[in-house]
Amino acid sequence: MIGRRAARLGLILLIGVAALGYGYREEVQRLRATMTLFDESEIVENFSHMDRLFETVPIPVQVRAAPLVDGPRMAMPAEWQDWLTRRSVTGVIVLKNGVLAHESYYLGTGPDDLRISWSIAKSYLSSLFGILLAQGHVMSLDDPVTKYAPDLAGSAYEGATIRNVLQMSTGVVFDEDYLDFWSDINKMGRVLALGGSMDGFAAGLDMRDQQPGEAWRYVSIDTHVLSMVARGATGRSLPDLLAENVLEPMGVEKEPYYLSDGYGVAFALGGLNMTLRDYARLGEMFRDGGRLIGKQILPEAWVMESTTPSAKTAPGALKYGYQWWMPADAREGEFMARGIYGQYVYIDRQSGTVVAVTSADRSFREAGAFDDALQMLRRLAGQ
Repeated sequence: MIGRRAARLGLILLIGVAALGYGYREEVQRLRATMTLFDESEIVENFSHMDRLFETVPIPVQVRAAPLVDGPRMAMPAEWQDWLTRRSVTGVIVLKNGVLAHESYYLGTGPDDLRISWSIAKSYLSSLFGILLAQGHVMSLDDPVTKYAPDLAGSAYEGATIRNVLQMSTGVVFDEDYLDFWSDINKMGRVLALGGSMDGFAAGLDMRDQQPGEAWRYVSIDTHVLSMVARGATGRSLPDLLAENVLEPMGVEKEPYYLSDGYGVAFALGGLNMTLRDYARLGEMFRDGGRLIGKQILPEAWVMESTTPSAKTAPGALKYGYQWWMPADAREGEFMARGIYGQYVYIDRQSGTVVAVTSADRSFREAGAFDDALQMLRRLAGQ
């Protein structure tokens, strides 16, 4: 408690100093946003309007998606309303074999809201890598990341391969504690808010406590390194690459955007903002082997490889592929993209089910919260 009070006092002092300069108005506003982003009274509104709080870059998608195919509405489980309240759910879509079986919105949100994806964004970037490989921009997943991102030479990422980064097995030391003001993830957030460089932040990491490929550990900044590789391999921005290769072929409900740093570089590891229907389309494409409405968008071999457990996770723990999760007891074809505060794109190929969920679940880190979510996702899949 003392540490949190001191951290808040430090941030208040920092804001006060910044406020002395008129030119720091936007930085002060963004610093305040980082302090209040997850407050109970603001979190739902914030998650639908991140462009009011941070710098952004558009993802230039011109193609509008074909409407989701309507189908018979499914009966929801008896505990549905209690679960929605418990997990502070803002929207749910269920597809059964590509047909819309359920769509609902809560807490004042609606189908036009561009909701923050958080780490669901990681799975979008993973999908792009399958195309970059097929196009020959990336020669091999076993290439070192420094081949395409030379700014990482001499950093903790020296010697790590693209595969290591996709599997979050780099050995890079990175504190992911969202409740610790001084953790690496929160330092990174302040870099973003103050208009600093995400590339510079990643290149500045210099500690590794295990060799690349030795073991899995969730390290969000690994995904930013993937974006550095993609940009270095092609000479193009991430929004342009994602638009041309993934989102244009899929089509979207509304033009999406990324949060960005002060240099216009997309916040690849969690800054994607899209509608719930578009998150559901990602799940449907992966359910159907990289196809959407009969059109092959991603290489099927990549879809299967990236959603198969391959990282060296601990026995009995959640499994991990290439920026995709699998439950510890996953049956074949069961996997998900997931983000903090209760964002999910869940796929169960055996039942033909896709479930997309957005939430503002401030209790997402409490014991049993993930199991509670997974249990409901599986019920919606008929498990």
